[in-house]
Amino acid sequence: MDQRGRRRARYVAASIEKQLGALPVIADYCRRLDLAGIIDRACPIRDLADLTHGQVIETLVANRLTSPAPLVRVTGWAGEHAVEEVFGIDPALLNDDRIGRALDAIAPELDHIVGSVGAQAISVFGLDTSRLHWDMTSISLYGAYDQIDEDHPAPKFGHPKDRRPDLKQIQAGLAVTSDGGIPVFHRAYDGGAGEIAQVVGTMTVLQKIARPRNFLLIGDSKLVSYTNVSAMIDAGTGFIAPASKAYTPAATLAALERDCATEVDYVAERDASKPAAQRGRWRVTEDTMTLTGKRKRDPAFTLRRVFVHSTARAHAAVTARAKKLDRATDDLDRLVRGLGSRHYPDQQAVTTRIAAIAAARRVTAYLRTTTGTDPTTGKPTLTWWFNQAALDTEAATDGWYALLTNLPDSVTASEILIRYKGQEVVERRYGAFKGPLAVAPMFLKNNRRITALITVICLALLIFCLIERQVRAAIAPQTTLDGLYAGRPAKPTGWLIFEALARLRLIPAANGRPPGIPQPPPLQTRLLDLLDVDPTKPR
Repeated sequence: MDQRGRRRARYVAASIEKQLGALPVIADYCRRLDLAGIIDRACPIRDLADLTHGQVIETLVANRLTSPAPLVRVTGWAGEHAVEEVFGIDPALLNDDRIGRALDAIAPELDHIVGSVGAQAISVFGLDTSRLHWDMTSISLYGAYDQIDEDHPAPKFGHPKDRRPDLKQIQAGLAVTSDGGIPVFHRAYDGGAGEIAQVVGTMTVLQKIARPRNFLLIGDSKLVSYTNVSAMIDAGTGFIAPASKAYTPAATLAALERDCATEVDYVAERDASKPAAQRGRWRVTEDTMTLTGKRKRDPAFTLRRVFVHSTARAHAAVTARAKKLDRATDDLDRLVRGLGSRHYPDQQAVTTRIAAIAAARRVTAYLRTTTGTDPTTGKPTLTWWFNQAALDTEAATDGWYALLTNLPDSVTASEILIRYKGQEVVERRYGAFKGPLAVAPMFLKNNRRITALITVICLALLIFCLIERQVRAAIAPQTTLDGLYAGRPAKPTGWLIFEALARLRLIPAANGRPPGIPQPPPLQTRLLDLLDVDPTKPR
């Protein structure tokens, strides 16, 4: 001890602990899904190989769930984590070349692998697939990708959801159950593929794995086309999808009377803790519409059209319109002050700027202007106003939208809305797909490996969601778990569960002593019990 009473530091051996985290849980769920078995039966290897393709893909799934960084240095990750103890794999074998060969191997067999794993999840975990939600998203790519394998989806420029039109993209479709939001099917598509054209193929695949076969398919407005509706009706598949403007013009919505619609007994999850007066409310009314084909001999289909009024949507529309009018007003007032300046020296320059403001602020429908030139000064002139009649017409549609369905009359309009409301679950899964599981950025060198990596990420998402569903079911009827978020009760989400399990450690074997796991804290012990996983007993 020195004169001030402080102890001197000394050098000590580095910690020999490895991060165990959620690896035992991931390994157990891979076993339940028979993930390695399905892949190895589809993609057999030579008997002399150190690792099977199934083992490599299982490890990549674990990597995505515990350390979703760009797909490099997996060997280093495996050495720091207890991959050898849990999966029985030497980290040195997980080099970039071996990972690339595994991705190449599974790429031609993805449809079989995805279908088999989805069917296994449905069977083993008892998933209810009577209602499935379908949607597509885009994934931006970094690189030119000039060498394209024509057997796999091609990166192309398109209309990316992340608003990066300068980057090529690949697209992915996801079908999730209403029961826990479990992604039982996924598929990659060309970057320029139209969503409408993928519906029939998706429905056909889902019919093979879903129970019952005549499930309800819920999607966005691109679900509806004559070809798609015809195929779904012929297959006995019910559907619900929002109607696009082509099927429900604004004038139709504006003519609706909210007081004549039936109030729906439904409370959104986000409103459950709010006072009744502050909760969103919905009303429904309905009529029918006829969908016809391009050819005279095409049969016409009569669909139910359910009109929905949402107070939350109405309030959002009013707020959004006020903001864009305020911003347009600021822009136009600034333009008026600058008339005759070097930026706006003549009428043409003013007209060009007005068009830019109208487009950027989305006020074209109700902005009215008169431009000219002052004969005395030669400066341009401008008078502008918002057309009140046009504003009133738009305001009449606030809160209204329509759903199209082929469900029978025995299903009420209120029930149709409630079933559709689950569509947000697929959007939440895409949030995990692009967020915690880090689907982007992608730097792989060819589209074959990109397609295979999307499947790896979707398999990781499947396990992520199954774990979340299991914990929520195990604590029911309770909806929160003590200590899950910053020591406070919280609703179990996949992200919070994995974050909590990340604190588990393993002491490797040494000097004849077997590997050991320090006693987990109470929260981690509780989660392992809920998931029925014993980390001391490797699979």
